[in-house]
This record gives sequence, C-alpha cells and structure tokens, in this order.
Amino acid sequence: MNFISWNVNGLRACQQKGFSDIFRQLDADFFCLQETKMQPGQLDLSFEGYESYWNSADKKGYSGTAIFTRQQPLNVTYGLGIDEHDHEGRVITLELPQFFLVCCYTPNAQDGLRRLDYRMTWEDAFRTYLLQLDSQKPVIVCGDLNVAHQEIDLKNPKTNRMNPGFSDEERAKFTDLLSSGFTDTFRTLYPDQQTFSWWSYRFQARQKNVGWRIDYFLVSNRLMPQVADARIHTDILGSDHCPVQLILSKKSGI
Repeated sequence: MNFISWNVNGLRACQQKGFSDIFRQLDADFFCLQETKMQPGQLDLSFEGYESYWNSADKKGYSGTAIFTRQQPLNVTYGLGIDEHDHEGRVITLELPQFFLVCCYTPNAQDGLRRLDYRMTWEDAFRTYLLQLDSQKPVIVCGDLNVAHQEIDLKNPKTNRMNPGFSDEERAKFTDLLSSGFTDTFRTLYPDQQTFSWWSYRFQARQKNVGWRIDYFLVSNRLMPQVADARIHTDILGSDHCPVQLILSKKSGI
C-alpha cells in the first residue's frame, strides 16, 4: 500500500507546475496534501478512482489540508475537536478498517518564535489526539510537522538552533511524541542518511541542497514491522517541499 504526503505550498500554483501529472506518476492509494491555501470551489480537481476530503482554513489563502483516497473510509473527521485549534484547516483523519490515517500541517512557530507558546499548546493537544486514536487501532501520521528533529535533519544545525522549526522546545515535543509510541519511519530505516524535504526559496537553497527534513510519515510502533520503505522524492519539483512516501508491505494484510 502506497501513501504520499506533500506540502504543495498552494495547490492552485502547484497545479500549474504539473501537479496532476505528478499525482498520476506517484500512483498512491492515499495522497495527502498540506498548505493547499484553498477554499471550496476554487479549483476543480478530481482523479478517477479517488474520493477527496478537504479541510480549509477560515482565513482565505492560508494553510489547509486534503486527502485523495482510493479506499472508502469508515469515517472522516476534521480538526482535533478543540475550537482553539480547528480554524486553520490543519488536520484530516480517515478511519479505515485496520488503521487511522492522519494528515497534519503543524503550525509554524514563526519568526522570533512569536507563536511558540501556541505551538506548544498545539503539540500537547495533537499528541493527546493521536494517543486516543492509537488506543483504538494503529495510526499513520503524515505531513509537514514543521520541525527538524535531529541535527542530521537540516544542513546547518548550529546556525539554526532556536530558529523556528529547530528550537529546543519543538524538538523536545517531537521526542515526546515518538516516546509515546510512534516511529519516524524514514529515520528508523535510514539512520545515517541526510535527505531533505524542504528548501527555502531564497539563496538558491534547493540548487545548493541547503534544506531541512520537516515532512514525515510516523506510524504506531506496532505498525513498523509492516513498513516496507520510506522515501523522499527530492527530484520532484512544484513546491518548496518535495513529496514523501510510505510503503506498507502487502503481506501486512492492510
């Protein structure tokens, strides 16, 4: 089973850069998007064989998530069920017979870490939400989680310490999440590989490969034996992020 997650940094703009062709090329069973920056009806986008689910921010042109799925979910929910966190279109959860799939676009702490306090509140609420799901069945979490967890996950860790996405506080919350029963699939399979999923549009960062790994597939620990591979498609353009992929083994029965 093939899962893709991609922060498209504006789906309408990405569509003009070949999104539909990339979508078909990657041939995912589940294709999760972050930062769609869309309201309903702003783009007519559908693919044969897929249902789609959308969560838009109240604020136009901001945030937003979507999931295209070949499998009919048992249930779909939007947000965390907490009003404070549910106006920016950041979470969609599909319940499938054997797992939950959660697509997430984590809030950025922003310049000067001015939104760090809110980010910490979000992190605690999101972890609690995932643990509630995990108590029912295994969970697959994907998306732009807006943190480079370890020094290997960005090009220049020393000069970026305490910048948004690499603050001690954000990294500690990610450690807490993993410690509560989740596995970072890519880092577990490739402990020494430095591969990035996001590059600034400034300073020719992508051409120089000065990037960060902030896009993830996490799974409940008990799902990890069924993970066949986790990939980062650095060759795919169209956004300042590239798609990341999770492949579950067919023998897993999922």
